[in-house]
Amino acid sequence: MIQQITIKKRAIGPKEPPFIVAEMSGNHNQSLERALKLVYEAHRAGAHAIKLQTYTPETITLKVKTGDFLIKDKKSLWYGKSLYELYEEASTPWKWHKPIYDYAKKLGIIAFSTPFDHTAVDFLETLDTPCYKIASLEIVDHPLIEKVAKTKKPLILSTGAATLAEIDEAVQVAKNAGCKELVLLKCTSAYPALPETMNLQTLPNLAANFSCPVGLSDHSPGIGVCIASISLGAALIEKHLTLSRKDGGVDAAFSLEPAEFKMLVDECQRAFLAQGKVEYGMNPTEKTSHSLRRSLYFVKDIKKGELITESHIRSVRPGFGLHPKYYQVVIGAKASSAIKKATPVSWDLILGK
Repeated sequence: MIQQITIKKRAIGPKEPPFIVAEMSGNHNQSLERALKLVYEAHRAGAHAIKLQTYTPETITLKVKTGDFLIKDKKSLWYGKSLYELYEEASTPWKWHKPIYDYAKKLGIIAFSTPFDHTAVDFLETLDTPCYKIASLEIVDHPLIEKVAKTKKPLILSTGAATLAEIDEAVQVAKNAGCKELVLLKCTSAYPALPETMNLQTLPNLAANFSCPVGLSDHSPGIGVCIASISLGAALIEKHLTLSRKDGGVDAAFSLEPAEFKMLVDECQRAFLAQGKVEYGMNPTEKTSHSLRRSLYFVKDIKKGELITESHIRSVRPGFGLHPKYYQVVIGAKASSAIKKATPVSWDLILGK
């Protein structure tokens, strides 16, 4: 049985409406004013949480501009930069965290973060962060997972590029260190990610393997992948938010603008509600439409005792006459009384053959 978790009194699980997280990442473009505006827009769009990333360039990589530390993939959004330069541009200054957390609290939206080393966890604990996320590429950093798990706070673990064995190892590390509330996120760690690489069928498999809520960390364009994930059991959706893609920024190209994010929230809610249950027959909301089904009607006047032929009756809308399956039974019978055109066929109006 899949157990739900709770973050700030908000339940997250397969029977709960989807929990939507707006990822700020580096889309503040090194402006605190812009960062606070992103919190506001996340709240206005209906997101349940705003997520930061907590690191400095020094805590995540080395200040080297050659070799392994240079981004050489020409298809990358960050081609030509060193890792240090990228993270320097994308990092959220630690002194901004408290005003961001405070503003989120004022608006009634949850703020939390992804730490990338032990010092980040210690710092986030001073802010009483309500939960943590471990990024996909840190799933192999068992000491970091253990550090986070020991806080006993809910843990959201992203699984991009991880094998099933690596996920299992990370989950066991977390549980052995005291983690009781865990969410696993399906993710394709490409920026942007193509929809055909998302493999959302993995979601129910993740849930079955680890008996915990699952969700999606999505880097694909648009909102279609997120909507599709809801029907496969995604209980949490994480998507990057930017004020405007044209303003640029490290993650702007695969981020949603505020109006798009509002659409994401609304459509995820509709997708959740639409799942419903296994149902056949008439739904109460279909009562009016149901009355417009086909049925048998007299389409011309007929005299008492006259033989009913194919010219006298037809299957038409609405549905107040006999079921069309009785068409051949009625043909060849006699009218029990004089009948006017547009009268629904009923058993009392016909005599046996």
